[in-house]
Amino acid sequence: MPLKPEDLATVATLAKLDIPANQTERLRQDIEQILTFVEQMNAQDTADIKPLGSPLERPQRLRADQVTETDQREALQSVTRHTEQGLYLVPKVIE
Repeated sequence: MPLKPEDLATVATLAKLDIPANQTERLRQDIEQILTFVEQMNAQDTADIKPLGSPLERPQRLRADQVTETDQREALQSVTRHTEQGLYLVPKVIE
């Protein structure tokens, strides 16, 4: 898909990009290559292709829903005196 320099300038303005003059032609060519590749991909017939849900095509193994750690709240909160009903008390920072 041919891209005119004016089109590139318009896109750069809309995107608020400052493209140096010495890089304009190179960038235009790169964008043209990307657009050509997208056109090639869009030209492929994908009507009979099923979407891929998982590359392994098998269910994910899940771990058992079991408690693996003991409750350490008392031990962790014993190092501070600013707790109330199992919660840490912190100074108010927003008035």
